Amino acid sequence: MSDSITAEAAQAVDGRRARGDASRRAVLTFATDLVSVEGLDGLSIGRLAEESGHSKSSIAGLFQNKAGLQLATVDAGRAVFMAVVVEPAREQPRGLPRLVALMDHLIEYSRTRVFAGGCFFAAVSADVDSKPGPVRDAVRAAMSDWYGYIEAQVRYAAEAGELDLDAAGIEALAFELPALYEQANARSLLYGDDRPYEIAARAMRERLVRAGADATTLAPLERPRTAR
Repeated sequence: MSDSITAEAAQAVDGRRARGDASRRAVLTFATDLVSVEGLDGLSIGRLAEESGHSKSSIAGLFQNKAGLQLATVDAGRAVFMAVVVEPAREQPRGLPRLVALMDHLIEYSRTRVFAGGCFFAAVSADVDSKPGPVRDAVRAAMSDWYGYIEAQVRYAAEAGELDLDAAGIEALAFELPALYEQANARSLLYGDDRPYEIAARAMRERLVRAGADATTLAPLERPRTAR
């Protein structure tokens, strides 16, 4: 076999792989948006084919079965969350500045409807919380990483003297901040109103001030949460 034929075969394989990757990304964009509105239980190869315009056979070829599709969708939702919420916050120093940035980006991620149904993980958590299996394991792993990351920033802020908290206070604040966000996400979706985000941001700021935060570091939580 000549080198030219080998190179052509490799290019053909690379081309098919690139097209497959592009198709996979396109389908998962529809899947994550659909799941944010209808939940994981409503996600099937047939439903996704109807929504995305792709054939059932092409989707089945990409994901094999419903469980494979659900796991891939959770991974895709996690990737978007990281890109929109976590990675931009990492531009800030660890501790209080990063914690504030995380909360600010988190609110905006839901408020601006990065996913049509608001917070992707709020939607999927409600679907799988009482259903053991690999999909729930994937959701739990993603949420554990997220909550752990928040707690790590709270702990670092306390150790750096940016917050005046003991171990119990660190645990409580790391619980309260995402809880405020989750309630804002739920109420905004229910009532079609941005006001819950304003309330949540203000409550986060007040809670951080009570924990000893310098108010000048909390400016991102003071900006208006205007209508989309």
